Amino acid sequence: MNSIFDGFGLAIFLYMVGASLFYLVLFIFSFLVLRREKGLNKKVPYEDLLISDDTKPISILVPAYNEESGIVSSIRSLLSMNYKEYEIIVINDGSTDQTLEKMINSYQMTATTVTIRKQVPSNEIKTVYQSTLFENLFLVDKVNGGKSDALNAGINTSRFPYICTLDGDSLLEQDALLKVMKPIIDSNEQVIATGGSVRIANGCVVEKGEVMTVSLPRNPIVIMQIIEYLRAFLIGRIGLSRYNLLLIISGAFGVFNKSWVIKAGGYERGTVGEDMELVVRLHKLIVEEKSDKQLQYIPDPVCWTEAPDSISILSRQRTRWQRGLFETLRTHKNMLMNPKYRKVGLVSMPYFLFIELFGAVVEGLAYIYIILGLFFSFISIEISLLLLLVTWFYGCYISMCGVLLEEWSLRRYPKKRHLLTLFVYASTEMFWYRPLTVWWRLEGIWHAINKRSDWGIMTRKGISKDD
Repeated sequence: MNSIFDGFGLAIFLYMVGASLFYLVLFIFSFLVLRREKGLNKKVPYEDLLISDDTKPISILVPAYNEESGIVSSIRSLLSMNYKEYEIIVINDGSTDQTLEKMINSYQMTATTVTIRKQVPSNEIKTVYQSTLFENLFLVDKVNGGKSDALNAGINTSRFPYICTLDGDSLLEQDALLKVMKPIIDSNEQVIATGGSVRIANGCVVEKGEVMTVSLPRNPIVIMQIIEYLRAFLIGRIGLSRYNLLLIISGAFGVFNKSWVIKAGGYERGTVGEDMELVVRLHKLIVEEKSDKQLQYIPDPVCWTEAPDSISILSRQRTRWQRGLFETLRTHKNMLMNPKYRKVGLVSMPYFLFIELFGAVVEGLAYIYIILGLFFSFISIEISLLLLLVTWFYGCYISMCGVLLEEWSLRRYPKKRHLLTLFVYASTEMFWYRPLTVWWRLEGIWHAINKRSDWGIMTRKGISKDD
């Protein structure tokens, strides 16, 4: 019996060592990319794009469901973007709060007639409004159908060849569109989709839709989310993007070639992981058309968003994310380990299945194994300490590396004590925050098996002083 327990512990140990090594490889790739970009004068080339004929116009799509607390300030930030030509389309997906009324009153919007091309499936559009103050601001009021359906309605209403998707509580830095479009323009549209970084605005001073001062919140739950975002964006996505292995472009901030999105069938309705599902389908389409198009992550353009500040709301968000991951991998299971789909099928899909999805199962088993093993004395103290060490490395050390990359490269947090605080919190992740996220991820898998699908209730408080 002891040999069975020892073998089980060894399997957990080898899994975590392998996953940690994979993350370290991604960290090295990310470090090399950021080192190449460090010190470059990034302002001058972006300014050139403001007058270039190659700068394509963009339709910014903002799906909104019960976003009354932050939608007005979010749109205000978009109206002041440094970009040559763009339109903003807010899609009210049957909100039950004052989202529609706040938009109409704040921006003096009136019903208008626009051409709606039914290029991808979506629920009925009831009315389209246009602002009398800003001619490039539109509001689509539609029958509720979920976020994917709202985005599809935005695509059908949009006029321009590129779409930028944003969440209803997002705030973009003024040069963000220029920065995220530059790889597309420089590649002569060989790059068909790009995503920027998403950062948490809780604790920052935000006025009239603009982040004035970057700071940390006092809430430990939010601080841990900041660390998660640094790890996910600065390590995971930079490393995967380097070899065109990116499977997620965040719905909070991504730019897509609209013709490719339409060719792929638009956003998949009925799923909660619409952003990842679309990216996987685009990779699939690229292979089927024998194309060499690319999708890239750009670390510098930043979108600021409001993070959940309570356990209950955060748990719903993380459960929903894991549900979306499970659904996407299940939908596209034929790509897994399939040489036809090149590196995406042989590297990306296995990574997201065995590390991002099943990692929650293995971590959960590791916690149970260590606790029960010590309580019932079927594993030694030495083995427990070894497993505890590798679990700490897997759960904390990689997060600490993400904080280091932030300090070394982008430096959005101006004070040294901010980075020190993040570093200390990252070192404690395994002992309290990581078990919570593991439990939520397991819940997400269970919900996906039971095929639950909805927006999820995300209560917003608003992050701007003028909300």
